[in-house]
Amino acid sequence: MGAADVVPGVSGGTIAFITGILDTLLNSIRRINPSLWQVVRHQGFKAAFLHINGPFLLSLFAGILTSILTLAKLISYLLAFHPIPVWSFFFGLILISVVHMLKQVSGFTWGRLVLFALGVAVAYFITMLSPITLDATPMNILLGGAIAICAMILPGISGSFILLLLGLYLPVIAAVKSLDVGVLAIFACGAIVGLLTFSHVLSALLRHFHDATLVFLTGLMLGTLGKIWPWKQVLTWRTNSSGHQVPLLEQNLSPWQYEQVIGHSSQWPLAIVCLLVGIGLVWGLEYWSEQRQPKQD
Repeated sequence: MGAADVVPGVSGGTIAFITGILDTLLNSIRRINPSLWQVVRHQGFKAAFLHINGPFLLSLFAGILTSILTLAKLISYLLAFHPIPVWSFFFGLILISVVHMLKQVSGFTWGRLVLFALGVAVAYFITMLSPITLDATPMNILLGGAIAICAMILPGISGSFILLLLGLYLPVIAAVKSLDVGVLAIFACGAIVGLLTFSHVLSALLRHFHDATLVFLTGLMLGTLGKIWPWKQVLTWRTNSSGHQVPLLEQNLSPWQYEQVIGHSSQWPLAIVCLLVGIGLVWGLEYWSEQRQPKQD
């Protein structure tokens, strides 16, 4: 999840879903509410820690934090110098994840098909938005953390991409690389607030409207595929608040158009290999998850 959250366009929530831990994550976070204080008063901190599934949350967030701290520089480098293989891998990952999620739906109705189309439209609209420029002030970092964390646990929408739209992606990544404790602490506070509020909403939707919510989330995932298409041409650039030139408007190209327009190799054989690796990874996780399920008589 940490590795996915670093990449704009890929959701950590998608990884949580395909690994089968999303429900456990949401239910654990949902237990962090005012009633937890009563558990502390009557049974102690250890009981409260177990009540919120503390060992699971501690392991998960330690893994996410470790991954972000160790992979931020690597993924930034790969996206800058080897973007086609990286985007191809994640394209395959998301593509097969859409198939995996649709298999969890018990049946399709016209209403669910409308929700699926709505999810595709919402995600496509979000990915087509032009980034805005927000200064990396403490308040903006706090709000960015609260908004981004909602996307990070939502399959289909990337928290990093939300930060990119807000113009806060590079400042936050720079803070991770340099271990700027002040910026990271403010971002973490915003993330905690957003996580504790939005997780209740998403958990309730999955409990009471499971298939409808799943169909909409799958539409969100499918709608983001255009954003992570490996072959792009930058149409316009902008200067962000840090003085860096970053893409503003892009258009997707076929591998053959890419070679003609950009003048660089499309690397399509490597791209196909990386795409198949992404597909194989999700298929392997699905197979592993099925093998761990208790067999019914």
